[in-house]
Amino acid sequence: MKVLTVDVGTGTQDIYLYHSERDPENGFKLVMPSPTMRVFRRLQKATRDGEAVALTGVTMGGGPSFWAARDHVKAGFSVYATPDAGRTFNDDLEVVRESGIKILDEEEVAGLPDSVTRIEMRDFDFQAIARALGEFSVSLNDLDGVAVAVFDHGNAPPETSDRQFRFDYLADRLEERKRVDENSPLSRLAFRRGEVPGEMTRLQAVVDSAREVDAPFLVMDTAPAAVLGALQDPKVKARRRVMISNVGNFHTLAFRMGESGVEGLFEHHTGFLDRAKLEGLLRQLAEGTLTHEEVFGDQGHGALVYDATRMAFGVGDYDITVTGPRQNMLRDSSLRPYFVAPFGDMMIVGCVGLIAAVADRMPELKGPILASLRGEGGSGTPPWEV
Repeated sequence: MKVLTVDVGTGTQDIYLYHSERDPENGFKLVMPSPTMRVFRRLQKATRDGEAVALTGVTMGGGPSFWAARDHVKAGFSVYATPDAGRTFNDDLEVVRESGIKILDEEEVAGLPDSVTRIEMRDFDFQAIARALGEFSVSLNDLDGVAVAVFDHGNAPPETSDRQFRFDYLADRLEERKRVDENSPLSRLAFRRGEVPGEMTRLQAVVDSAREVDAPFLVMDTAPAAVLGALQDPKVKARRRVMISNVGNFHTLAFRMGESGVEGLFEHHTGFLDRAKLEGLLRQLAEGTLTHEEVFGDQGHGALVYDATRMAFGVGDYDITVTGPRQNMLRDSSLRPYFVAPFGDMMIVGCVGLIAAVADRMPELKGPILASLRGEGGSGTPPWEV
């Protein structure tokens, strides 16, 4: 059984091809520039070449791509965008227009001169991944599933903060945390085709970009995917209570996990944090004293505390697990963090979380996946015998 997983971040997209009959350490993987970084670089080249640009495709992750589009306009060159592509930068297209980007419909973009550089916007490019792996004789023609993770603020109503809107969404999805079932509560933030909430426009755009994928498809938020991946580490899984922090390039989050599931969480922008501030937030979450207002007021997304019981923290091994591309922020921390690397690679934590979510949300694939995550599936099988 083969499942393609893609964890899309701001800096990189991490690609891992899971094979249930192969030791997970032998799975094929790629760590490549993120889709928004690819757009960023193409826009920078267009600026150097003095070319007008037309953005087509679907809504995707912004950040660097928006900075490059803004700089292109400031340099005196035109940027056109279809409505869906334009919503990458803001769900309110009037705000996009105010930045100098011209919004055109598909026919108008098609009528632009050939001298205008076309750039397609999308977070998930299955054909590009298939071509890259195909160069190494790895085929994606027989997949049993595909899972993709992206970070989605959601389409906030006018006058509503997208930071608050995202946190309200997380709260709504986790409200059923006390419901007893055999799946992880974090898997409630993963969706199959046709299940994506209407307000989560980036998740839906990923689904729309995967129409050529003839296999069961799952899309998930990057935050719970990272936490779910960290939980697959045997040392983490053995803990009755643990804090898991993912220090990403743009966003830092922490989930406090206990026997009842999610006991609390916070999400902040990494650029507003240093080691001392992050340690303080983690300690407050452990003590049950962290408030949403405190994090939100510091330009973060917010905090939720479901269980305010004080958690012993920073005194035992594995009280806190850390992952993410900016994890070195806590490298010499007094909190004595454990740096998780499932199957020997920190960069595939989100991909491993996606595999666990597939097991939860696709019952037909559950057995082999759980066996291999426990170290049973494919044990001792060399790749040339698979």
